[in-house]
Amino acid sequence: MSWIISLPCTRQEAEALSGEIPELEMLDNAPVIVTREIDEDADEWQVDAYVDDKPSVLLVRTLQALIPSAKKAKASVEQLPEEDWVTLSQQGLEPVQAGRFYVHTSSYADTVPYGATAFLIDASEAFGTGGHDTTAGCLAMLDRHYESSHRPRNIIDIGTGTGLLAFAAHSLWNRARIMASDIDPASIRVTRDNAKINHMPLGSGAGYISLAVAAGTNHPGIMRRAPYDLVIANILAGPLINLAADIAAITAPGGHVILAGLIARQMKDVVAAYHGHGFRLVARGGSEEWPCLMLVKRRRYGYRRKERAFHRPSPSDASFGSW
Repeated sequence: MSWIISLPCTRQEAEALSGEIPELEMLDNAPVIVTREIDEDADEWQVDAYVDDKPSVLLVRTLQALIPSAKKAKASVEQLPEEDWVTLSQQGLEPVQAGRFYVHTSSYADTVPYGATAFLIDASEAFGTGGHDTTAGCLAMLDRHYESSHRPRNIIDIGTGTGLLAFAAHSLWNRARIMASDIDPASIRVTRDNAKINHMPLGSGAGYISLAVAAGTNHPGIMRRAPYDLVIANILAGPLINLAADIAAITAPGGHVILAGLIARQMKDVVAAYHGHGFRLVARGGSEEWPCLMLVKRRRYGYRRKERAFHRPSPSDASFGSW
């Protein structure tokens, strides 16, 4: 691909551009979209659209229409030299080390430290390359959980994005049954590709990762496997709060939940939502701005009516893959 169109955007707009975008797929010169964070404190992100031929005015206007904050911004349109555009698009994605984990793109394949558990996750149409604080926080929390005495046998990663957190969980507990789900079919396709690249076994038994396209926990395969003793959900604060009852319903008593995708000022509301469904906060990790929470579901004794998930439709249920 020889042309790049760049526009500023917000984090929320970057998330909305993950997966399939019908408005762009209809165009003859459909672009490949890559989003990246420019300034975390200022919520400044950038959309880079790569195309084969010189972009038309229609393409630029279509991109601007998909990015409300950029409607008045002047798009940067440049012709690229004859180089590998994938490598160019990934130059800003530096490796991330969190605990024993080392996540890198193809550009950094020769930088893996000795003894690290490495994953190759290239930029794609799904979120979760490891470069954001929320994903790095989840990786570190998984590493921390492994060092405890807990050994989960049934794990689910809700909003898996690229599959990275499910892969990390498998590397720690390789006899566990793991489910990786996402509301976006494109994320599940990317996860399947990444599983092959990283030699992750896909399947339904112990020691395998199974995949599902699902909104939250609303999937027969997810419900059939419940209860889970480890639930990972790296999405956004709104969906995390809305899914509190559903996640509680699929979590075993004494089971753990890792939550991320929220910012510091949203932590109180997220914790309160889960406290109301029998969870208590046991650890906080991540960065100061992007906390990663570990909660445990209280054990109950005596007779108790079986819990059931109620899938409440909400605009914020349109959650995204992991960061």
